[in-house]
Amino acid sequence: MLAHISGDEALIDIFQHGGDIHRSTAATVFGVSPALVTDEQRRASKTINFGIIYGMSAFGLARALGIARGEAQAFIDAYFERFPGVRTYTERTLAQAEEELRVETLYGRVRYLPDIKSRNRAVRENTRRMAVNARIQGTAADLLKLAMIAVDRRLRAELGAARLLLTVHDELVLEAPAGAIDELSVLVREEMEGVADLRVPLVVDIDSGPDWYEAKA
Repeated sequence: MLAHISGDEALIDIFQHGGDIHRSTAATVFGVSPALVTDEQRRASKTINFGIIYGMSAFGLARALGIARGEAQAFIDAYFERFPGVRTYTERTLAQAEEELRVETLYGRVRYLPDIKSRNRAVRENTRRMAVNARIQGTAADLLKLAMIAVDRRLRAELGAARLLLTVHDELVLEAPAGAIDELSVLVREEMEGVADLRVPLVVDIDSGPDWYEAKA
């Protein structure tokens, strides 16, 4: 969602070519070839990627990674240098939120943010983080709801023996007879991956076992 909403070309390119965003980010912030990225560096870059989405400050990132604040700021600077469109998105979103006291998801769902002008610095900064994150997380939630509706509609029409049970974050959990798993996998993947036309492909991973079946976007 960040790649699509920010329009950052480098970020979009990674997803369009099936790249590993966490490995790519690690290569950028640690200054090494992607092939030389260690597991520890990839885990750290995952924190950085999600931290950027959540509007994490250098102080917050330093605390999360157990590193010096200056080092954390260097990681953030390297990230924004590689993905300048993300910085532009952040600045544009904050400016809009401060003017309108709200942000919207791509589907028009509104998050009101009256505290973005609070005199309390902690409250104000927390609300700024919400503003940066709300459009991304909110739109992702919208997409999953649309996928639920689409999958349920197809199940009722074509595969009545299967049913949608619940969601867990970005996963749909379904129940079906063992003999219907292959057909169900095709149906779920078609509906979830086709729920929106984005700048990057929506990719769905499907896992199943004797007693469970889940699809993760």
